[in-house]
Amino acid sequence: MKQVWEDVAEWWQEKFTDGADPEYAEQIFPLVGSELELLQPERVVDVGTGEGQLARLAAAMGAHVVGLDPATAQLAVASERGGVVDYVAGLAAGLPVRAGSVDAVIACLVFEHIEDVDAAIAEVGRVLRPGGWFLFVLNHPLLQTPGSGWIDDHILDEQYWRIGAYLVEDVTEEEVDPGVMLPFVHRPLSRYINAMAAHDMLVNRMDEPAPPPGFLARAEEYRQAASIPRMLYLRAVKL
Repeated sequence: MKQVWEDVAEWWQEKFTDGADPEYAEQIFPLVGSELELLQPERVVDVGTGEGQLARLAAAMGAHVVGLDPATAQLAVASERGGVVDYVAGLAAGLPVRAGSVDAVIACLVFEHIEDVDAAIAEVGRVLRPGGWFLFVLNHPLLQTPGSGWIDDHILDEQYWRIGAYLVEDVTEEEVDPGVMLPFVHRPLSRYINAMAAHDMLVNRMDEPAPPPGFLARAEEYRQAASIPRMLYLRAVKL
């Protein structure tokens, strides 16, 4: 799995950083930034930091940030791009910080690629202080289920969004760009919520934002499904 992320690091940096991706620029950055501004954390861990764009955002707001990623090709670019961030190579199941020492953990579009989800969420619960926040962004597990998508049914003369086998946990490999294959782990939302609860994290905010204008301008095929959220945001608080 680690080698996959090493191989796609340059592609990710080109497609999803420095303002290249409208969902990050118009949706994820404002959302995470507003949450950090509200919390004013002193210590933050960014799980699956990639080339560090959200870690730099938190650091620019005055937090001491640890950015964790398995891909050294990502961390090398993260270091080149600056920001006062401690970058560490590692996995979500082993966060390199003391128990109860962190004000916020960020995980953005990461957990849908992690197979050992229980260990990863347990680590989030371990490192958060009481009252700390888990800022959790993922592809919407209902509406981005494998096999889901916009259907233009010419026989019935209707259009609808098809939902795949939502309750079935499944690992698939998807071609996200020509020649770029990534593993995705689908789980129902309850799987994440219950795992958080098992480690004393209570969800107190949930957002399902509509696709932003910049994304719809690029994705002609998605405009008919503009009321279908692609992303889910959860804020969980450590009890």
